[in-house]
Amino acid sequence: MTHTLGIDIGTFESKGVLVDAQGHIIASASRPHKMIVPRAGWAEHRADEDWWGDFVFLSRALLAQSGLDPAQIKAVATSAIGPCMLPVDAKGAPLMNGVLYGVDTRATDQIEALNAQIGADTIHRRCGNALTSQQVGPKILWLKETHPDLYAQTAMVLTSTSYLTWKLTGEYVIDHYTAANFSPLYDIARQDWTDDLAPNILPLEKLPRLMWSTEIAGHVTAEAAAETGLAIGTPVTCGTIDAAAEAVSVGVQHPGQMMMMYGSTIFIIQVTAEPVHDARLWYAPWLFPGTHASMAGLATSGTLTHWFRDQLARDTDFPTLVAEAQESPKGAKGLLCLPYFSGERTPIHDPHARGAFFGLNLTHTRADMFRAVVEGIAAGTAHVLETYAEAGASPAQVMAVGGGTKNALWLQATSDFGGVAQQVCAKTVGASYGNAFLAAVAIGAAKPADIARWNPNERTVEPEAVPSYAVQYPLWKRLYAQTRDIMQALP
Repeated sequence: MTHTLGIDIGTFESKGVLVDAQGHIIASASRPHKMIVPRAGWAEHRADEDWWGDFVFLSRALLAQSGLDPAQIKAVATSAIGPCMLPVDAKGAPLMNGVLYGVDTRATDQIEALNAQIGADTIHRRCGNALTSQQVGPKILWLKETHPDLYAQTAMVLTSTSYLTWKLTGEYVIDHYTAANFSPLYDIARQDWTDDLAPNILPLEKLPRLMWSTEIAGHVTAEAAAETGLAIGTPVTCGTIDAAAEAVSVGVQHPGQMMMMYGSTIFIIQVTAEPVHDARLWYAPWLFPGTHASMAGLATSGTLTHWFRDQLARDTDFPTLVAEAQESPKGAKGLLCLPYFSGERTPIHDPHARGAFFGLNLTHTRADMFRAVVEGIAAGTAHVLETYAEAGASPAQVMAVGGGTKNALWLQATSDFGGVAQQVCAKTVGASYGNAFLAAVAIGAAKPADIARWNPNERTVEPEAVPSYAVQYPLWKRLYAQTRDIMQALP
Protein backbone atom coordinates (compact mmCIF):
# COMPACT_ATOMS: atom_id res chain seq x y z
CA MET A 1 0.00 0.00 0.00
CA THR A 2 1.09 3.56 -0.73
CA HIS A 3 2.04 5.66 2.28
CA THR A 4 3.13 9.29 2.35
CA LEU A 5 4.98 11.30 4.96
CA GLY A 6 4.10 14.88 5.88
CA ILE A 7 6.16 17.00 8.29
CA ASP A 8 5.57 20.62 9.27
CA ILE A 9 7.87 22.89 11.25
CA GLY A 10 5.88 25.47 13.20
CA THR A 11 6.76 28.49 15.29
CA PHE A 12 6.72 26.61 18.60
CA GLU A 13 6.12 23.00 17.60
CA SER A 14 6.77 20.61 14.75
CA LYS A 15 4.37 17.84 13.74
CA GLY A 16 4.52 14.83 11.47
CA VAL A 17 2.12 12.19 10.19
CA LEU A 18 2.30 9.00 8.19
CA VAL A 19 -0.81 8.49 6.09
CA ASP A 20 -2.11 5.56 4.03
CA ALA A 21 -3.72 5.72 0.59
CA GLN A 22 -7.17 6.37 2.10
CA GLY A 23 -5.99 9.32 4.20
CA HIS A 24 -5.96 7.43 7.48
CA ILE A 25 -3.27 8.60 9.91
CA ILE A 26 -1.28 5.54 10.94
CA ALA A 27 1.31 7.41 13.02
CA SER A 28 1.70 10.92 14.38
CA ALA A 29 4.33 12.70 16.43
CA SER A 30 5.26 16.19 17.57
CA ARG A 31 8.20 18.02 19.08
CA PRO A 32 8.29 21.46 20.73
CA HIS A 33 10.97 24.09 20.27
CA LYS A 34 11.50 27.72 21.22
CA MET A 35 11.21 30.92 19.26
CA ILE A 36 14.35 32.98 19.91
CA VAL A 37 13.72 36.68 20.60
CA PRO A 38 17.17 38.32 20.87
CA ARG A 39 15.59 41.77 21.16
CA ALA A 40 12.17 43.38 20.82
CA GLY A 41 10.84 42.99 17.28
CA TRP A 42 13.19 40.15 16.35
CA ALA A 43 12.21 36.49 15.97
CA GLU A 44 14.54 33.62 15.02
CA HIS A 45 14.96 29.86 14.80
CA ARG A 46 18.09 27.72 14.57
CA ALA A 47 18.02 26.08 11.16
CA ASP A 48 19.87 22.88 12.07
CA GLU A 49 18.53 22.35 15.59
CA ASP A 50 14.93 23.55 15.18
CA TRP A 51 14.14 22.89 11.50
CA TRP A 52 16.28 19.96 10.41
CA GLY A 53 16.65 18.54 13.93
CA ASP A 54 12.88 18.37 14.31
CA PHE A 55 12.50 16.76 10.89
CA VAL A 56 15.00 14.02 11.74
CA PHE A 57 13.40 13.40 15.14
CA LEU A 58 9.88 13.18 13.70
CA SER A 59 10.85 11.02 10.75
CA ARG A 60 12.49 8.44 12.98
CA ALA A 61 9.68 8.61 15.55
CA LEU A 62 7.03 7.99 12.90
CA LEU A 63 8.90 5.08 11.38
CA ALA A 64 9.37 3.50 14.80
CA GLN A 65 5.74 4.05 15.80
CA SER A 66 4.30 2.68 12.54
CA GLY A 67 6.68 -0.22 12.05
CA LEU A 68 6.69 0.51 8.32
CA ASP A 69 9.53 -0.49 6.06
CA PRO A 70 10.91 2.89 4.85
CA ALA A 71 10.51 1.64 1.27
CA GLN A 72 6.72 1.72 1.79
CA ILE A 73 6.84 5.51 2.02
CA LYS A 74 6.39 6.58 -1.58
CA ALA A 75 6.77 10.35 -1.20
CA VAL A 76 7.65 13.05 1.34
CA ALA A 77 6.35 16.61 1.56
CA THR A 78 7.38 19.29 4.01
CA SER A 79 6.22 22.70 5.05
CA ALA A 80 7.50 25.20 7.58
CA ILE A 81 6.91 28.65 8.94
CA GLY A 82 7.50 31.32 6.43
CA PRO A 83 8.56 33.30 4.69
CA CYS A 84 11.92 33.21 6.47
CA MET A 85 15.38 34.49 5.56
CA LEU A 86 18.33 32.13 5.97
CA PRO A 87 21.68 32.85 4.29
CA VAL A 88 23.86 29.78 3.71
CA ASP A 89 27.45 29.44 2.53
CA ALA A 90 28.81 27.54 -0.48
CA LYS A 91 28.40 24.24 1.40
CA GLY A 92 24.82 25.01 2.42
CA ALA A 93 25.72 25.70 6.05
CA PRO A 94 23.66 28.38 7.81
CA LEU A 95 25.53 31.63 8.41
CA MET A 96 23.14 32.80 11.15
CA ASN A 97 19.82 31.92 12.73
CA GLY A 98 16.84 31.92 10.42
CA VAL A 99 15.00 35.26 10.51
CA LEU A 100 11.29 34.52 10.83
CA TYR A 101 8.28 35.77 8.91
CA GLY A 102 6.26 38.95 9.59
CA VAL A 103 6.59 38.76 13.38
CA ASP A 104 10.22 39.81 12.88
CA THR A 105 10.25 43.56 12.25
CA ARG A 106 14.00 44.27 12.12
CA ALA A 107 13.98 45.56 8.53
CA THR A 108 11.73 48.60 9.07
CA ASP A 109 14.45 51.03 7.88
CA GLN A 110 15.08 48.96 4.75
CA ILE A 111 11.34 48.86 3.97
CA GLU A 112 11.16 52.64 4.16
CA ALA A 113 14.26 53.04 2.00
CA LEU A 114 13.02 50.64 -0.71
CA ASN A 115 9.61 52.30 -0.80
CA ALA A 116 11.28 55.67 -1.24
CA GLN A 117 13.67 54.35 -3.89
CA ILE A 118 11.24 52.30 -5.99
CA GLY A 119 7.83 53.68 -5.06
CA ALA A 120 5.23 51.82 -3.01
CA ASP A 121 2.73 51.79 -5.88
CA THR A 122 5.29 50.30 -8.29
CA ILE A 123 6.23 47.59 -5.81
CA HIS A 124 2.60 46.67 -5.21
CA ARG A 125 1.80 46.60 -8.94
CA ARG A 126 4.81 44.48 -9.91
CA CYS A 127 5.04 42.23 -6.85
CA GLY A 128 1.42 42.01 -5.70
CA ASN A 129 2.38 42.96 -2.15
CA ALA A 130 3.18 46.09 -0.24
CA LEU A 131 6.56 45.99 1.47
CA THR A 132 5.92 44.97 5.06
CA SER A 133 7.67 42.89 7.71
CA GLN A 134 6.27 39.81 5.94
CA GLN A 135 8.53 40.31 2.92
CA VAL A 136 11.98 38.75 2.68
CA GLY A 137 13.61 41.26 0.30
CA PRO A 138 14.08 43.97 2.94
CA LYS A 139 15.51 41.42 5.37
CA ILE A 140 18.14 40.42 2.83
CA LEU A 141 18.98 44.11 2.45
CA TRP A 142 19.19 44.35 6.25
CA LEU A 143 21.75 41.52 6.16
CA LYS A 144 23.76 43.31 3.49
CA GLU A 145 23.79 46.62 5.33
CA THR A 146 24.29 45.43 8.90
CA HIS A 147 26.38 42.25 8.46
CA PRO A 148 28.46 42.72 5.29
CA ASP A 149 30.82 39.95 6.37
CA LEU A 150 28.00 37.38 6.41
CA TYR A 151 26.50 38.79 3.23
CA ALA A 152 29.85 38.33 1.48
CA GLN A 153 29.86 34.64 2.45
CA THR A 154 26.28 34.08 1.30
CA ALA A 155 25.99 31.64 -1.59
CA MET A 156 22.21 31.21 -1.38
CA VAL A 157 19.31 32.72 0.56
CA LEU A 158 16.78 30.11 1.60
CA THR A 159 13.57 29.99 3.53
CA SER A 160 12.68 27.33 6.09
CA THR A 161 11.07 24.86 3.69
CA SER A 162 13.76 25.22 1.05
CA TYR A 163 16.39 24.47 3.69
CA LEU A 164 14.61 21.22 4.58
CA THR A 165 14.32 20.26 0.92
CA TRP A 166 18.01 20.95 0.39
CA LYS A 167 18.94 18.81 3.40
CA LEU A 168 16.80 15.98 2.02
CA THR A 169 17.72 16.17 -1.66
CA GLY A 170 20.71 18.47 -2.18
CA GLU A 171 18.50 20.71 -4.37
CA TYR A 172 17.93 24.43 -3.82
CA VAL A 173 14.26 25.02 -4.71
CA ILE A 174 11.34 27.16 -3.60
CA ASP A 175 7.65 27.15 -4.52
CA HIS A 176 5.96 30.11 -6.21
CA TYR A 177 3.61 30.65 -3.28
CA THR A 178 6.55 31.23 -0.94
CA ALA A 179 8.63 33.15 -3.48
CA ALA A 180 5.90 35.79 -3.85
CA ASN A 181 6.80 36.84 -0.30
CA PHE A 182 10.32 37.82 -1.41
CA SER A 183 9.19 41.25 -2.71
CA PRO A 184 10.61 43.20 -4.44
CA LEU A 185 12.44 40.23 -6.00
CA TYR A 186 9.44 38.34 -7.47
CA ASP A 187 7.41 39.51 -10.48
CA ILE A 188 3.83 38.25 -10.26
CA ALA A 189 3.06 38.76 -13.97
CA ARG A 190 6.04 36.72 -15.14
CA GLN A 191 5.99 34.45 -12.07
CA ASP A 192 9.75 34.65 -11.92
CA TRP A 193 12.56 36.28 -9.98
CA THR A 194 13.36 39.85 -10.97
CA ASP A 195 16.10 42.35 -10.17
CA ASP A 196 14.50 45.15 -12.21
CA LEU A 197 13.22 46.98 -9.14
CA ALA A 198 16.13 46.52 -6.74
CA PRO A 199 19.27 45.25 -8.46
CA ASN A 200 21.44 45.78 -5.40
CA ILE A 201 19.67 43.52 -2.91
CA LEU A 202 21.02 40.15 -4.08
CA PRO A 203 22.21 38.52 -7.32
CA LEU A 204 19.35 36.38 -8.60
CA GLU A 205 21.58 33.31 -8.92
CA LYS A 206 21.64 33.28 -5.11
CA LEU A 207 17.90 32.55 -4.97
CA PRO A 208 16.50 28.99 -5.22
CA ARG A 209 15.01 27.50 -8.38
CA LEU A 210 11.27 28.13 -8.69
CA MET A 211 8.82 25.22 -8.76
CA TRP A 212 5.17 24.42 -7.99
CA SER A 213 4.45 22.85 -4.63
CA THR A 214 3.52 19.38 -5.87
CA GLU A 215 6.44 19.06 -8.27
CA ILE A 216 9.13 16.57 -7.26
CA ALA A 217 12.21 18.56 -6.28
CA GLY A 218 14.52 15.59 -5.89
CA HIS A 219 15.04 12.36 -4.00
CA VAL A 220 16.32 11.49 -0.55
CA THR A 221 20.12 11.31 -0.63
CA ALA A 222 22.21 8.66 1.07
CA GLU A 223 23.32 11.20 3.69
CA ALA A 224 19.74 12.28 4.43
CA ALA A 225 18.59 8.66 4.55
CA ALA A 226 21.21 7.86 7.17
CA GLU A 227 19.97 10.72 9.36
CA THR A 228 16.21 10.38 8.89
CA GLY A 229 15.74 6.64 8.43
CA LEU A 230 14.00 7.20 5.09
CA ALA A 231 14.83 5.10 2.06
CA ILE A 232 17.40 6.40 -0.41
CA GLY A 233 15.66 7.69 -3.52
CA THR A 234 12.29 8.51 -1.92
CA PRO A 235 10.66 11.37 -3.92
CA VAL A 236 10.48 14.74 -2.13
CA THR A 237 8.16 17.53 -3.23
CA CYS A 238 9.17 21.18 -3.45
CA GLY A 239 7.15 21.93 -0.31
CA THR A 240 5.50 25.17 0.78
CA ILE A 241 4.72 27.46 3.73
CA ASP A 242 2.88 25.84 6.62
CA ALA A 243 -0.28 27.92 6.23
CA ALA A 244 -0.75 26.80 2.62
CA ALA A 245 -0.40 23.14 3.57
CA GLU A 246 -2.83 23.77 6.42
CA ALA A 247 -5.38 25.19 3.98
CA VAL A 248 -5.02 22.12 1.78
CA SER A 249 -5.61 19.87 4.80
CA VAL A 250 -9.17 21.16 5.26
CA GLY A 251 -10.14 21.26 1.60
CA VAL A 252 -9.51 24.86 0.60
CA GLN A 253 -9.13 24.66 -3.17
CA HIS A 254 -11.90 26.61 -4.96
CA PRO A 255 -12.35 30.40 -5.31
CA GLY A 256 -14.26 31.80 -2.35
CA GLN A 257 -13.02 29.18 0.09
CA MET A 258 -11.06 30.58 3.03
CA MET A 259 -8.88 28.96 5.67
CA MET A 260 -8.81 30.40 9.17
CA MET A 261 -5.71 28.96 10.86
CA TYR A 262 -5.63 29.12 14.65
CA GLY A 263 -2.00 28.84 15.68
CA SER A 264 0.81 30.97 17.02
CA THR A 265 -0.71 33.59 14.77
CA ILE A 266 -4.03 33.77 13.01
CA PHE A 267 -3.32 33.22 9.35
CA ILE A 268 -5.91 33.46 6.60
CA ILE A 269 -5.79 32.23 3.02
CA GLN A 270 -8.57 32.66 0.48
CA VAL A 271 -8.35 31.10 -2.97
CA THR A 272 -9.49 33.54 -5.65
CA ALA A 273 -10.24 33.33 -9.36
CA GLU A 274 -8.17 36.47 -10.03
CA PRO A 275 -5.54 38.33 -8.02
CA VAL A 276 -6.93 40.58 -5.27
CA HIS A 277 -5.08 43.88 -5.44
CA ASP A 278 -5.25 45.51 -2.02
CA ALA A 279 -2.10 46.70 -0.24
CA ARG A 280 -3.59 45.75 3.14
CA LEU A 281 -3.60 42.06 2.13
CA TRP A 282 -0.92 39.77 0.73
CA TYR A 283 -0.94 38.07 -2.66
CA ALA A 284 0.69 34.96 -4.06
CA PRO A 285 0.08 32.45 -6.82
CA TRP A 286 -1.73 29.51 -5.23
CA LEU A 287 -0.12 26.07 -5.07
CA PHE A 288 -1.35 25.05 -8.51
CA PRO A 289 -0.82 26.92 -11.80
CA GLY A 290 -3.65 29.24 -12.81
CA THR A 291 -5.00 29.89 -9.33
CA HIS A 292 -4.42 32.73 -6.89
CA ALA A 293 -4.46 33.36 -3.16
CA SER A 294 -5.16 36.37 -0.98
CA MET A 295 -3.66 36.18 2.50
CA ALA A 296 -3.75 37.96 5.82
CA GLY A 297 -2.26 37.35 9.23
CA LEU A 298 -2.13 38.74 12.74
CA ALA A 299 1.24 39.09 14.47
CA THR A 300 0.30 37.53 17.79
CA SER A 301 -2.56 35.14 18.49
CA GLY A 302 -1.68 31.81 20.09
CA THR A 303 1.62 33.47 20.98
CA LEU A 304 -0.30 36.02 23.03
CA THR A 305 -2.27 33.36 24.91
CA HIS A 306 1.06 31.64 25.69
CA TRP A 307 2.44 34.95 26.96
CA PHE A 308 -0.59 35.41 29.19
CA ARG A 309 -0.29 31.94 30.67
CA ASP A 310 3.46 32.18 31.19
CA GLN A 311 3.36 35.62 32.81
CA LEU A 312 0.00 35.75 34.60
CA ALA A 313 -1.18 32.17 35.01
CA ARG A 314 1.83 29.93 35.57
CA ASP A 315 -0.15 27.86 38.05
CA THR A 316 -2.64 26.59 35.49
CA ASP A 317 -3.08 25.16 31.99
CA PHE A 318 -5.01 26.29 28.93
CA PRO A 319 -8.15 24.16 29.50
CA THR A 320 -8.48 25.68 32.96
CA LEU A 321 -7.90 29.21 31.65
CA VAL A 322 -10.54 28.71 28.97
CA ALA A 323 -13.02 27.29 31.49
CA GLU A 324 -12.44 30.29 33.76
CA ALA A 325 -12.86 32.74 30.88
CA GLN A 326 -16.12 31.12 29.83
CA GLU A 327 -17.50 32.11 33.22
CA SER A 328 -16.71 35.74 32.42
CA PRO A 329 -19.54 37.42 30.44
CA LYS A 330 -19.07 38.14 26.76
CA GLY A 331 -17.39 41.51 26.57
CA ALA A 332 -15.25 40.75 29.66
CA LYS A 333 -17.13 43.29 31.76
CA GLY A 334 -16.08 46.17 29.51
CA LEU A 335 -12.40 45.23 29.32
CA LEU A 336 -10.70 45.74 25.95
CA CYS A 337 -7.39 44.26 24.81
CA LEU A 338 -5.32 45.41 21.86
CA PRO A 339 -3.44 42.24 20.79
CA TYR A 340 -0.51 44.10 19.21
CA PHE A 341 2.16 42.63 21.47
CA SER A 342 4.57 42.23 18.54
CA GLY A 343 3.39 45.03 16.28
CA GLU A 344 0.70 44.06 13.81
CA ARG A 345 0.58 42.66 10.33
CA THR A 346 -2.67 42.86 8.35
CA PRO A 347 -4.54 45.05 7.86
CA ILE A 348 -2.67 47.92 9.58
CA HIS A 349 0.93 46.81 8.90
CA ASP A 350 2.27 48.74 11.87
CA PRO A 351 5.46 47.36 13.45
CA HIS A 352 5.23 50.07 16.11
CA ALA A 353 1.79 49.03 17.36
CA ARG A 354 1.72 47.95 21.00
CA GLY A 355 -0.54 45.79 23.10
CA ALA A 356 -2.76 47.24 25.78
CA PHE A 357 -5.50 46.43 28.27
CA PHE A 358 -8.02 49.26 28.54
CA GLY A 359 -10.77 49.66 31.10
CA LEU A 360 -9.28 47.71 33.98
CA ASN A 361 -10.79 48.15 37.42
CA LEU A 362 -10.59 46.31 40.73
CA THR A 363 -13.51 44.04 39.89
CA HIS A 364 -11.70 42.44 36.96
CA THR A 365 -10.25 38.97 37.41
CA ARG A 366 -7.74 36.81 35.58
CA ALA A 367 -10.69 35.20 33.81
CA ASP A 368 -11.87 38.59 32.51
CA MET A 369 -8.38 39.42 31.30
CA PHE A 370 -7.97 36.13 29.45
CA ARG A 371 -11.39 36.53 27.84
CA ALA A 372 -10.38 40.07 26.81
CA VAL A 373 -7.21 38.66 25.22
CA VAL A 374 -9.19 36.13 23.19
CA GLU A 375 -11.79 38.71 22.24
CA GLY A 376 -9.04 41.14 21.23
CA ILE A 377 -7.62 38.53 18.87
CA ALA A 378 -11.13 37.87 17.54
CA ALA A 379 -11.64 41.61 16.98
CA GLY A 380 -8.34 41.77 15.09
CA THR A 381 -9.53 38.88 12.93
CA ALA A 382 -12.85 40.67 12.30
CA HIS A 383 -10.84 43.70 11.16
CA VAL A 384 -9.19 41.47 8.55
CA LEU A 385 -12.53 40.01 7.41
CA GLU A 386 -13.85 43.56 7.07
CA THR A 387 -10.85 44.33 4.86
CA TYR A 388 -11.64 41.38 2.59
CA ALA A 389 -15.19 42.68 2.23
CA GLU A 390 -13.92 46.16 1.34
CA ALA A 391 -11.64 44.56 -1.28
CA GLY A 392 -14.64 42.80 -2.82
CA ALA A 393 -13.49 39.36 -1.69
CA SER A 394 -15.78 38.28 1.14
CA PRO A 395 -15.44 34.53 1.66
CA ALA A 396 -18.18 32.14 0.59
CA GLN A 397 -16.98 29.45 3.00
CA VAL A 398 -14.63 29.55 6.00
CA MET A 399 -12.76 26.46 7.20
CA ALA A 400 -11.13 26.56 10.65
CA VAL A 401 -8.02 24.56 11.42
CA GLY A 402 -5.13 24.41 13.86
CA GLY A 403 -4.57 23.79 17.54
CA GLY A 404 -6.69 26.78 18.51
CA THR A 405 -9.82 25.04 17.22
CA LYS A 406 -9.77 23.10 20.49
CA ASN A 407 -10.46 26.42 22.23
CA ALA A 408 -14.27 26.78 21.95
CA LEU A 409 -14.12 30.28 23.42
CA TRP A 410 -11.76 31.48 20.69
CA LEU A 411 -13.73 29.84 17.86
CA GLN A 412 -17.04 31.29 18.99
CA ALA A 413 -15.64 34.77 19.61
CA THR A 414 -14.16 34.81 16.10
CA SER A 415 -17.50 33.84 14.53
CA ASP A 416 -19.35 36.38 16.69
CA PHE A 417 -17.03 39.33 15.99
CA GLY A 418 -16.58 38.44 12.31
CA GLY A 419 -20.16 37.41 11.63
CA VAL A 420 -19.07 34.26 9.82
CA ALA A 421 -19.85 30.58 10.17
CA GLN A 422 -16.79 28.33 10.43
CA GLN A 423 -16.56 24.71 9.38
CA VAL A 424 -14.36 22.39 11.40
CA CYS A 425 -13.19 19.20 9.71
CA ALA A 426 -12.81 15.79 11.33
CA LYS A 427 -9.01 16.07 11.29
CA THR A 428 -7.52 19.31 12.60
CA VAL A 429 -3.92 18.08 12.58
CA GLY A 430 -3.15 20.80 10.07
CA ALA A 431 -0.15 21.34 7.83
CA SER A 432 1.53 17.96 8.30
CA TYR A 433 -1.66 16.24 7.12
CA GLY A 434 -1.90 18.64 4.19
CA ASN A 435 1.70 17.77 3.30
CA ALA A 436 0.94 14.06 3.31
CA PHE A 437 -1.96 14.75 0.94
CA LEU A 438 0.19 16.96 -1.34
CA ALA A 439 2.79 14.19 -1.45
CA ALA A 440 0.08 11.75 -2.59
CA VAL A 441 -1.06 14.22 -5.26
CA ALA A 442 2.54 14.68 -6.44
CA ILE A 443 2.97 10.98 -7.23
CA GLY A 444 -0.54 10.51 -8.66
CA ALA A 445 -1.86 8.54 -5.68
CA ALA A 446 -4.59 11.14 -5.06
CA LYS A 447 -6.37 13.94 -6.90
CA PRO A 448 -6.91 17.41 -5.37
CA ALA A 449 -10.65 16.76 -4.99
CA ASP A 450 -9.96 13.67 -2.85
CA ILE A 451 -9.32 15.82 0.22
CA ALA A 452 -13.08 16.02 0.83
CA ARG A 453 -13.06 12.25 1.31
CA TRP A 454 -9.82 12.25 3.31
CA ASN A 455 -11.04 14.94 5.72
CA PRO A 456 -14.82 15.59 5.73
CA ASN A 457 -16.52 18.47 7.53
CA GLU A 458 -17.55 17.50 11.08
CA ARG A 459 -19.29 20.55 12.58
CA THR A 460 -20.07 24.21 12.01
CA VAL A 461 -19.66 27.11 14.45
CA GLU A 462 -22.45 29.61 13.79
CA PRO A 463 -22.14 33.31 14.69
CA GLU A 464 -24.29 34.68 17.50
CA ALA A 465 -25.49 38.27 17.84
CA VAL A 466 -23.73 39.73 20.90
CA PRO A 467 -24.80 43.29 21.83
CA SER A 468 -21.63 43.98 23.80
CA TYR A 469 -19.48 43.02 20.80
CA ALA A 470 -21.47 45.31 18.53
CA VAL A 471 -20.57 48.17 20.85
CA GLN A 472 -17.00 47.11 21.60
CA TYR A 473 -15.76 46.41 18.06
CA PRO A 474 -15.85 50.03 16.80
CA LEU A 475 -14.48 51.18 20.17
CA TRP A 476 -11.67 48.65 19.82
CA LYS A 477 -10.70 50.11 16.43
CA ARG A 478 -10.88 53.66 17.81
CA LEU A 479 -8.67 52.66 20.73
CA TYR A 480 -5.84 51.73 18.37
CA ALA A 481 -6.27 54.88 16.28
CA GLN A 482 -6.35 57.19 19.29
CA THR A 483 -3.36 55.64 21.04
CA ARG A 484 -1.18 55.10 17.96
CA ASP A 485 0.97 58.17 18.50
CA ILE A 486 1.56 57.24 22.13
CA MET A 487 2.42 53.66 21.14
CA GLN A 488 4.88 54.79 18.50
CA ALA A 489 6.65 56.99 21.05
CA LEU A 490 7.16 54.13 23.46
CA PRO A 491 10.74 52.78 23.60
